[in-house]
Amino acid sequence: MKLHLKLSAFLLLTAFAALLVSFHANDQKINNSLPVRSPAAKPKIQAAILLDVSNSMDGLIEQAKAQLWNMVSVMGKAKCGNDVIPEIEIALYEYGRSSNDVSSGYVKQISAFTQDLDKLSGDLFNLRTNGGDEYCGQVIYTSLNELKWAPGSSNYKVIFIAGNEDFLQGNLHYTKACALAKKNGVIVNTIYCGDRLSGIKEHWNLNAECGTGSFTNIDQNQKIDDIPTPYDNQMFSLNEKLNSTYIAYGNAGKEKMHLQAEMDSKNYALSKSAAADRVSVKGQSNIYKNDSWDLVDATVAAGSDDMINTIDLRSLPESLQNKSRADLKKLVREKTQQRSALQKEIASVNKKRQDFLITEKKKNANAKGQAGLETAMEKIIKEQAVRSNMRID
Repeated sequence: MKLHLKLSAFLLLTAFAALLVSFHANDQKINNSLPVRSPAAKPKIQAAILLDVSNSMDGLIEQAKAQLWNMVSVMGKAKCGNDVIPEIEIALYEYGRSSNDVSSGYVKQISAFTQDLDKLSGDLFNLRTNGGDEYCGQVIYTSLNELKWAPGSSNYKVIFIAGNEDFLQGNLHYTKACALAKKNGVIVNTIYCGDRLSGIKEHWNLNAECGTGSFTNIDQNQKIDDIPTPYDNQMFSLNEKLNSTYIAYGNAGKEKMHLQAEMDSKNYALSKSAAADRVSVKGQSNIYKNDSWDLVDATVAAGSDDMINTIDLRSLPESLQNKSRADLKKLVREKTQQRSALQKEIASVNKKRQDFLITEKKKNANAKGQAGLETAMEKIIKEQAVRSNMRID
């Protein structure tokens, strides 16, 4: 009788276990049949800057060098409806250089979409003017074809083409470029370097066919607006402290750190305003990121310091190569905290600086004539970003 009861209990438990396995298998099939949702892609601001580099455009290039940081700073203030901060990518093209390949319409890509702002600044400083034919339709079409534009209407995708001479030059008609811009959801803005009436005569106002973009004109030879403020020296002092928080690593680390210092120096030599604008961007961790060569940014991007366990210590600065990995992790944590505090201080000082500049610019508004590149691009970005459900305060 006892043996029979034990056997019955054993059979009952076996049946129950088999039932559980069956339920689990069916549940697994159901789970496997559900669609796997990938994380939502972060919205982007993608801007392609197309610059005429023919002989008359030295002033345009000078303005572009100075206004890169202001443009990026404006973009960095963008937020989507759910307060998500979009990623910023900028590309650079030159056109109108006779030494470029004639088969490509004298168009050359200087930089594909990048977040490496130091390299982009360096590329702008390396631009030189040289006489040639300016094929606007060709450079727009080339940038639309070559660049990796993000899909979807939640991204603000924009082209700024600046130059002079007739917009209709070249074998590729601008309407072909406009059709592709509309298809890809890219807004094309034309910036004529000269007076507005000449721009209309040279057909630069045909942008309405390029995805409801803007036509504006600037004085490319206008002197860069370099208004001194009581906060400039404080910004530069904070920048020196900020630079001390970077730890170069990898094959490109030393070279990239040198480029960072070089761009600090060149922007300062260009104008104090440009240098201070650059510092304000460097103080924003969401847009000035160097995780490809800086150990602090790399660990923040990774969300942990695990990479320090495997990093080649010989790729670090000589003073750190003999440190233990535990000490190196401690140093990175310290530098991360220092940088965060400095960035907050830069933001605070820059707010005072911007308030001062707004007041000064209002005083000088009536004395100024034609707009420069800074005013034109800043106004366009703020007006157009809302089309992609972004706001710029």
